[in-house]
Amino acid sequence: MEKNRILIVEDEVAIAELEKDYLELSGFEVEMENTGDAGLEKALKEEFNLIILDLMLPNVDGFEICKQIREKKNTPVIMVSAKKDDIDKIRGLGLGADDYMTKPFSPSELVARVKAHLARYERLIGSGVQKNEIIEIRGIKIDKTARRVYVNGEEKSFTTKEFDLLTFLAQNPNHVFTKEELFQKIWDMESIGDIATVTVHIKKIREKIEVNTSRPQYIETIWGVGYRFKV
Repeated sequence: MEKNRILIVEDEVAIAELEKDYLELSGFEVEMENTGDAGLEKALKEEFNLIILDLMLPNVDGFEICKQIREKKNTPVIMVSAKKDDIDKIRGLGLGADDYMTKPFSPSELVARVKAHLARYERLIGSGVQKNEIIEIRGIKIDKTARRVYVNGEEKSFTTKEFDLLTFLAQNPNHVFTKEELFQKIWDMESIGDIATVTVHIKKIREKIEVNTSRPQYIETIWGVGYRFKV
C-alpha cells in the first residue's frame, strides 16, 4: 500500500524534525521545507496528501501559501501558529485551511489530526470512479464529486469549509441546526469559543448564493436557535 505523503513547511528546524519523526513513526512519508517560497513551490509542483503549514515563514507567509494552494488544489491543509488570536484563526480558515493548531501542541495530537483529516478527505473524494453526485435546489446546483457550486448556471468559488457547510445544510433541508452543531459537524472538533467561525462562513456563503443577503432565500437564520436551508 502506498504511503501518504506529507509536506511540512516550518522555519523552526527542531520543530519540523520532531513533527517529521512522529509522522514517520506512524507510517507517513514526510518532506520538509524551511522557507515560505520553497514550501509554496514544492506544494504546487508535487503531489501531497496533506500539508502542515506554519504561519510565520520567511519570504512568503502561510496565509499567502494557503491562498495559492487553494486556487489550484483541494489538498488538506493544517495551519500551525504560535499566534493565539482568533482573527488569525478565522482568516486562516477563511482562506481554506482545514484546521488551525496553536503552538505549543503535542506531536501526538498533530498525528491524530493528520489521520482524521486524511480519513475525512478520503471519504469526501471516495474511491473509484462514480457518477458525479449532484444536489439541485432551485437555482443552486452543488456538484459534490467535483466540489463545485453553480448559482443560476454561473460557477461560484468556494473554500473547502464553505463548500462543506453549504453541502451539509443543503443535504438536510428545512432542518434547523445550532451553530454549535454545525461547528462540530464541519470542523470536527469539540471546541468552545470558535462558534463565530460558523457565522463568518454563513455570511460568506450568503454573499455568493443570495440575491439579497438581508433577505436570504436559501440559508435562513432562526433567531435564538441557528440556521436552516429553506426548500
